[in-house]
Order: sequence, then C-alpha cells, then structure tokens
Amino acid sequence: MAAFGTVFMPEMALARFDNNEWSATEVVTSSELTLHPGAHVFHYASTCFEGLKAFRHADGSINIFRIDANVERMAQSSTLLHLPAIDKVQLKQMIIDIVARFADQVPEAPGSMYIRPTHIGTEPAIGKAAAPTISSLLYVLLSPVGDYFTGGVSGLTLLLEENGARCAAHMGMVKSGGNYASALGPILAAKEAHNADQVLFCPGGDVQETGAANFILIDGKELITKALDRSFLHGITRDSLLTIARDMGMTVSERDLTVAELLERSAKPGTEAALSGTAAVLTPVGTLVHKGERYQVGSGEPGETTMKLRKALNQIQWGEAADPHGWLTKVR
Repeated sequence: MAAFGTVFMPEMALARFDNNEWSATEVVTSSELTLHPGAHVFHYASTCFEGLKAFRHADGSINIFRIDANVERMAQSSTLLHLPAIDKVQLKQMIIDIVARFADQVPEAPGSMYIRPTHIGTEPAIGKAAAPTISSLLYVLLSPVGDYFTGGVSGLTLLLEENGARCAAHMGMVKSGGNYASALGPILAAKEAHNADQVLFCPGGDVQETGAANFILIDGKELITKALDRSFLHGITRDSLLTIARDMGMTVSERDLTVAELLERSAKPGTEAALSGTAAVLTPVGTLVHKGERYQVGSGEPGETTMKLRKALNQIQWGEAADPHGWLTKVR
C-alpha cells in the first residue's frame, strides 16, 4: 500500500484572492500549480493548512468529520499569518463539493478520505519580508488513506526536550508549514540518538506537544493535558477526545504539567499516555526518554482507556455510534 498521504485525487478545488476579492471556486487538475518564483510563500512562509477526513458509512453515505471546526481554525491561522481573510462559507462549500465529486473514491472504514485545505501567499514581491502578501491561493486536496494502524498498535517512544520549543511561542496556534519545519531537526536527532518516534517539547519543563500531535496523560479516571494558550496547536481531535472523555464520566484537567510530574505519574501502574491527531486519532505512548534515561509509561503497552477513547471516536466517525455533538456533515 502507498505511504499515507502520497496518493491524490486527480482534481482539486481552488479559489484566488486578488484585487481585494475572492474568485469563484474552480475545479482544476491537482498535478500542478503555476506560481511566480518570487511568490511570498516561497520566501516568507505565508502558508497554512488543515487536515480533516471524510468517512464512508455502512449505508453508503459520505460524512465529513468536524468540518466547521477545521474551517474556523483555518480562518484563525490565516489571520495570525496576515494572509487575506478567507471566506469561511466558500471554503466549507469547496470542501463539501470536492468530496462529493470523488465520493465513490472514499475508502471503506477504517480507511477515509484525507482532506487538505491549503492557503498560500502568491504576491511576487521579495521585498516584503516585513509586510503581508496582498494576493493568495486557497485550494483543497484529497488523498484516500488506509488505516493508520496497519502495522498494529504499539507504544511510541518520546524524547522529552526541555531546551527548545516546537516553534516560536506566539506561533503555536497557527497550523503552518514553518512550525513543522522547525520541529524536524530535533525529531531526526531524537530518532538517531535515542531511536525515538517523536519529540515531546517541554520548554523550561512545561509539557506541551510533539512535532505533529497533542499530548495526553491518563491517570486512572483523570485525563491531563495542557490548557489552551498561544504556544501550541489547538487540536480538533484533542477537543473531540476530551469531550468524549467527559461524556464517559472522566475528569478532564486542562492545566500545566511539568516534566517532573509527568515522570512521577508515568511510573504508576495503570498510567497511560497518548498522542492525538487527525491521522492517528489516539496513538499510545509506551516510553519516555529524559536526559538519556528511559522511563516506561505504566505497563509500556497500549492502555485500556486509550484504546477505549480511540474506539469511541472512531465509532462516531464511522457511523457505528450516535453523533450527539453534531460533528458529522453528510455529503451524500
């Protein structure tokens, strides 16, 4: 099977912002884009994106998960990057229409259609390092994907990094390519030096997020995760899982978590840790690496509560359970 996110539908939805207005949406080939070499995005990283999924239910209907939340976050990212303000109604319709166009290509569960809206600055101006682009391009790519867990679910190894952050603190809320680029070096170094799967950034001992996912600690009936602030990405999967946890009667504590407390709690039998994100939903963490020492989280194996939460969210997405919060948007 092709690697996750490497297969694309042949067409995408596209709109342009120029002369202070958005164009009508077009459906164009997804195999290429023509941009000026001086485009703002290439030189000053004026780019943000989203990741969401459409699912095929047993009755044949196609349903997009939390489209409104993703559109709102894209609007927020565009604002924080000083890109032209998106038309949220237009973007939502772009997503719905392009998914409907390729509805027959949405895989059966546990597969899905991964949706990647992208917004980039296109003004050809290499003298605007301190000024925003006045033109931009908004497009929506589709990529059919399989089950992220085809190799089986096993606990990840995370390196705890206290001397650096994933990105600049004031940029954490932006879902931008630059933030992922800034985390790549530490991730590769952690893989080489410690055989770690990811880096959990904990600047000054404050447990935040990994390079591509939010972090959750589960201690008995309590779920602990960092309270929302500007320093890290406000994950929609994170929000969904916290909501489900509350529905299950768990205590959800959104608060500061120190490395010292994390290591202390992780040593307790029954403690679990996991990463939440669109691709993996909720991925168990089995080992933490801190100052060269390895610390097992609970049993080191995928925890019962982690898998229960993941299953509950999947069942809503796949149409196997009720959708009490109205997260699904039916396309067909």
